[in-house]
Amino acid sequence: MSNTGIPKSSDPIWQQRLDRKPAGIYYYSRKKKRLRQLLTGMLSLFIIFGLCFLGFLYAPIQPFVMLRELWVTSAMTTLNHQYLATYLFSEAEIQKIMDNNKVADLGNSDPSNIETPGTDNNTGMELIDISQKGFKGYLLKIEDPGRVKVAATSHLGKMGAKAEDIAKENGAIAVINGGAFEDPEGKGNGGQPLGILISDGHILHKDPVSSFNIIGLNRDDVLVLGHYTLNQIKQMNIRDAVTFSPFLVVDGKPSITHGDGGWGIAPRTAIGQTKEGGILMLVIDGRQIGSLGATLKDVQDIMLENGAYNVANLDGGSSTVLYYNGKIVNHPSSQYGERHAPSFFIVK
Repeated sequence: MSNTGIPKSSDPIWQQRLDRKPAGIYYYSRKKKRLRQLLTGMLSLFIIFGLCFLGFLYAPIQPFVMLRELWVTSAMTTLNHQYLATYLFSEAEIQKIMDNNKVADLGNSDPSNIETPGTDNNTGMELIDISQKGFKGYLLKIEDPGRVKVAATSHLGKMGAKAEDIAKENGAIAVINGGAFEDPEGKGNGGQPLGILISDGHILHKDPVSSFNIIGLNRDDVLVLGHYTLNQIKQMNIRDAVTFSPFLVVDGKPSITHGDGGWGIAPRTAIGQTKEGGILMLVIDGRQIGSLGATLKDVQDIMLENGAYNVANLDGGSSTVLYYNGKIVNHPSSQYGERHAPSFFIVK
């Protein structure tokens, strides 16, 4: 150090101090670097999202094709959210997708193909968890088809009922929702059925039409699927029936051989029968975290895997419900909880 007290520039320690940036400048530089990294990351995510969105709209690659079809079919089978498809795709594109995902009409089932078992030693029931990736669901197997009936709300035409109430009124151990009903803008009270409704041989409701889609059981406890006139229904001794569609398996043949069935993903309810006569009741949750829902193809495949010979889709969506052994087993998707409905399939 010189006599003046000024450090020599050749002193290495003092030179480091002279070269060092002030703390404020160092902090500003680090903050600026982090901001650049953040903006770069956001830009990368935006580019990736943009490419995925373009792929979703136009790419012929199979994953994108499947996603497009699932999006369109899910939107177009709702009453209030079709804009999710029509805003993004042309009418021609939507129609092409819907045409590629149709359920084939295989006609009416043949009741003579079912071997109905005796009721003495066939009283077993089994509840199976059939949850898969994307949805949670349950399959109820009933050995004796004679235990399965159709029950209706006691306030038919005015107000629907809940599954618990139907179970208590009819002494039922199990209940699933049944057929179609009027539901304007999703605000119906479940009291007014559509099509035909038959319980224990009594016609409780029929629309003023010449024929009906029926999902029902005859006096021989055979599940009958088909399109019949009222006179044919009476001649066939149909004891219990509701109206809904489509039929997913008819006489052992699947009606969906390509695509997903054209109804998108949603909560599902279905009923089927094995060739040996056992009844299968299926419910799948949807429209919620952990269970988005299932396609009709999913329903068809699960039923076939469990030996179904005839299968019909029932009312699903927020109506889907399974009551078993004193409680609701599934999780209905309506924000208000279980909905009121006019008809149910029950197990006595």
